[in-house]
Amino acid sequence: MDRIDRAILAALANDGRLSNKELAARVGLAPSSCHERLKRLQDTGAIRGFFADVDPAALGFALEAMIAVRLTKHSRAAYERFRAYVLELPEVVGVFPMSGEADFLVHVLARAPHHLRAIATDGLMVREQVAHIETGLVFEHLRARATY
Repeated sequence: MDRIDRAILAALANDGRLSNKELAARVGLAPSSCHERLKRLQDTGAIRGFFADVDPAALGFALEAMIAVRLTKHSRAAYERFRAYVLELPEVVGVFPMSGEADFLVHVLARAPHHLRAIATDGLMVREQVAHIETGLVFEHLRARATY
């Protein structure tokens, strides 16, 4: 990866809607060369995908929370079972395996307080892999601009 690849990644991280022509102009390449590099960055996994940053409230989610999860035991099997399970929950928008007190930080969306309680109790605490959870409400979700 060279400086042009890094410039492409930085430009797209800040504005994923750039056209190939606009992107090429920003990084100083011909559009055809830029397209080839972009395809290679996607094929190698440097670009994991493109998405819209949607306001959860627009979809009816009034609450956003981070749930810290500590597993009962630290085995590869317990880790993999919990990881696979939590990624399938429809309310989960992010999963962060961690070091320290929590083994996972799970980012969830909920429609109301009772929905958040159900996610925590019926969705997470009932799992045999889970020893402890702590739920923290997110007051505001801010995204920093990429500075790669």
